[in-house]
Amino acid sequence: MTALFDAFDLSGLPLANRIVMAPLTRNRSPGAVPPAITATYYAQRASAGLLISEATAISQQGQGYADVPGLYSHEAVAGWRSVTDAVHAQGGRIVVQLWHVGRISHTTLQPDGLAPVAPSAIQAQAKTYLVDADGTGHFEPTSLPRALEADELPGIVADYRRAARVAIQAGFDGVEIHAANGYLIDQFLRSGSNQRGDAYGGSIENRTRFLFEVVHAVTAEIGAARTGIRLSPVTPANDAFDPEPQPLFEQVVRGLAGYALFYIHIIEGATGGPRDYQQGSQPFDYEALRQAYREAGGQAAWMLNNGYDLALAQQAIETGRADLVAFGRPFISNPDLVERLRQGAPLAQWNPATLYGGGEFGYTDYPALAHGAVGA
Repeated sequence: MTALFDAFDLSGLPLANRIVMAPLTRNRSPGAVPPAITATYYAQRASAGLLISEATAISQQGQGYADVPGLYSHEAVAGWRSVTDAVHAQGGRIVVQLWHVGRISHTTLQPDGLAPVAPSAIQAQAKTYLVDADGTGHFEPTSLPRALEADELPGIVADYRRAARVAIQAGFDGVEIHAANGYLIDQFLRSGSNQRGDAYGGSIENRTRFLFEVVHAVTAEIGAARTGIRLSPVTPANDAFDPEPQPLFEQVVRGLAGYALFYIHIIEGATGGPRDYQQGSQPFDYEALRQAYREAGGQAAWMLNNGYDLALAQQAIETGRADLVAFGRPFISNPDLVERLRQGAPLAQWNPATLYGGGEFGYTDYPALAHGAVGA
């Protein structure tokens, strides 16, 4: 019987186990450059079969929160190289999550203070994180975006392609395209945020066009076997909404089946919330989603995420419902989460006050089991 702690071959990339560290935004990269403590943070968690980095902006336009990392400067690439070297020295594997936030941003974070961009000029009922002059942070409503012109989209696709290329140069084992949680690609997918009247709006075929242009560009640059993608069919995160998510996302995965991706990462339910969250008139059928992908010829590893504990994760792997299971916030306060799960040891609770921003406190100072008491 396949077990959670068994090794896994991810398109030729050997993983020590089937436990994945999900992307976790921590807002500790001033100037979009990962500092030295970021290498320590990820190396501490390298016992996961795979680490997915915190969301990382492909351009300054793609930035939506203060002090999140990027991949668009030489300094940022060098910072990430230190991270990947540290993870590999511990025997770990790490991919970077490529991010453009679209309308989930603020004018103070955009080039020249311009408005954020989006499929349509619809302001999200959401907030972003800004840092004050004294170094403290606060959340503030996002700014009103402007609608992208069709002739701007090839430039953004090129930014994804360039970011994927420099990610490999920075030592990452691959990339994850962030197409979830109400950010730019997801904004194009959903009718609640996409009210365009051109080739990128209206029908499902049109609303998925931008996603497939990005996937095609990234896989052409670094290979499909080092490209994953994250989807969140029903999450309301960042004001994401579509009344008919089932046909939308089944068409998405059928299209993805044409690429030999190395994984598809599915958030079940509301991101960070109820797993049974529903949009539209019917509960979302995740098994039908996977079946649509397999029937279209897709062979990528199937990764599930959201609210998994040891028992749920073991069940998902043992029944074949998932090939990999991603854990999020438990990794914040349990750098040795894999070993704790293996032993059935208690899990330390994270400190909510130190989730976003700051330095080592609440970041690299959570102890492992071998180093003393369990707890923050």
